[in-house]
Amino acid sequence: MKVLQLVTSPRPFFDQQVSALEDRGVDCTVLEVPGEHSGDSGRSAVDYARLYPKLLSAVQSTSYDLVHANYGLVAPFALAQPTRPVVVTLWGTDLMSRQSWLRSISRHSARRSDAAIVPSRAMSRELEAEHRLIPFGVDTELFRPMSRAHAREQIGWETDRPVALFPYDRTRSVKDFSRARRLVEHADADLELRTVSGVAHEVMPYYMNASDVLLVTSKRESGPMVVKEAAACNLPVVSTDVGFVRETVRGVTNCVVSDNDGALLGGLERAVEDGGRSDGRDSIDGLSVESLGERLHGLYRRLLDRDGELCRPTGVSHEV
Repeated sequence: MKVLQLVTSPRPFFDQQVSALEDRGVDCTVLEVPGEHSGDSGRSAVDYARLYPKLLSAVQSTSYDLVHANYGLVAPFALAQPTRPVVVTLWGTDLMSRQSWLRSISRHSARRSDAAIVPSRAMSRELEAEHRLIPFGVDTELFRPMSRAHAREQIGWETDRPVALFPYDRTRSVKDFSRARRLVEHADADLELRTVSGVAHEVMPYYMNASDVLLVTSKRESGPMVVKEAAACNLPVVSTDVGFVRETVRGVTNCVVSDNDGALLGGLERAVEDGGRSDGRDSIDGLSVESLGERLHGLYRRLLDRDGELCRPTGVSHEV
């Protein structure tokens, strides 16, 4: 099976998705939107326009079985090619965007696709189209519990104080670092706030295990994946009620999800009092990268078996 994967910019969870599919014998080719991209600076309309001829050339020159569009902005290009079945995965910042045009594109693409996927229940409630709920996977071999002393030694943290980890660039206003700082300052605990951003993905488990609590104060999120990764490390999570945080840590000890400062303060204090550990790893059972790969592979096979000759009938929407 050969699959053309379209993406705006690869993310660690997307790279893991591709690896999991390749482990199952799926030959994946990744086609990224041309142009430079960094931080909140997006690509231009011209960059996106340049994607389509590259897509057509790829489809015409290689016998791909299907095209998988990962993110709402690339989905219309996948649907515009006339011959291959299309799978669309919406990531969150597309379907849940504050920009109405992006929400419309994402919903329309999901309806027109041969199979649509969302990674969270919150997104599932927003999408009025036939779709599958397939959560993003977590690399549970990489993100695992380890000794706090060992983790701090690996990243050079020389402190005996409890640490609240803020896992973002503090200059990004949507992450609301000022609220995180205010909460830590008012917590009835000897708590130190540390930030981390721009480090290699494989180093993040050390920062999580070196900390006593993950603090998320974002005003809005499509995820965030960092919460699932913290859960895999048994790190308590204290977070505003954004994205899929609530469904990820529901029932997990020493985790608090609230938009109320008093509740967030209480969560920070309890996490420190209980030694900075939770049972979050149990909550991500079934959310591993391997489970993601298995479910996507199964969806691909069912879609292709149903379509027989591997061609998309123009204007026909299928249910999977």
